[in-house]
Amino acid sequence: MQPELKMAVDWQWETAVAGSVAGLATVTFVHPLDVVRTRFQVNDGRNPNLPTYKHTPHALFTIARSEGLRGLYAGFYPAVLGSTISWGLYFYFYSRAKQRYMKNQEVTNPGIHLASAAEAGGLVALFTNPVWLVKTRLQLQTPQHHTRRYSGFGDALKTIWKDEGWMALYKGLVPSLFLVTHGAIQFTAYEELRKILVVLRNKQSTSIASGSDSLTTIDYATLGASSKLTAILATYPFQVIRARLQQRPNINGAPRYIDSWHVMKETVRLEGLRGFYRGITANLLKNLPAASITFIAYENVMNLLKMTRRNN
Repeated sequence: MQPELKMAVDWQWETAVAGSVAGLATVTFVHPLDVVRTRFQVNDGRNPNLPTYKHTPHALFTIARSEGLRGLYAGFYPAVLGSTISWGLYFYFYSRAKQRYMKNQEVTNPGIHLASAAEAGGLVALFTNPVWLVKTRLQLQTPQHHTRRYSGFGDALKTIWKDEGWMALYKGLVPSLFLVTHGAIQFTAYEELRKILVVLRNKQSTSIASGSDSLTTIDYATLGASSKLTAILATYPFQVIRARLQQRPNINGAPRYIDSWHVMKETVRLEGLRGFYRGITANLLKNLPAASITFIAYENVMNLLKMTRRNN
């Protein structure tokens, strides 16, 4: 294998490994807030299986008191599986797309970052939608659940396939594809802010080694949180639509919502625009530090893998 090609392949797999480690670290730390966010998102006042929470601290306290640690970590296995696979695939597809788009260009630009992130997000959504659907349903199981509870990830998959058909595993795919813009916005913001920060840091230092970006862990944390905030504010309504579509059917087997358009109409009619931002406080508390952790882990694992490769 030619040295240039081998280096490109090594870099792609390094990004996949770094992304997977980053995703695992992230979901372990913030999962209870993910449970709270999901329950707020679907609570339209018409689901008898869900209790009503006043705010995020009240939700955390209530779940811990009535359901224990198991309730706070409901859906943890599919969350770990989905996050690890998603981040690994995302960084891998993103790096490959970026490399392909840059073939005839010497430098990157926002358009390349946007197209690469959009392509990666669409592919990841197709691969992982069944995992996220199961995670959502497990998180919505409460002590007052009126139908047979799923005993775990495998049981949920089998039950959904048997009772609702394989297509049910792809409920929420349409808003998931729209949520590709979330990753596109986040990565574009991250890359552009990163370039600006590298320039500023290099100007401040007179002893930067050639090829070093001179960024610190605090820089990675700030960049991750800032880019995530931008993406959340722009795309959060799609998360609410997806969560409501992925709920378990009513006792009679009828879906709570028919499609994305039905969710939008009913949410506007019954809750107004505010309904599309249910759970955003828990979402921000979960995702801003999570984004920081993700990019700290990703950048440091990448640096470690690069050092290992150079030493071999």
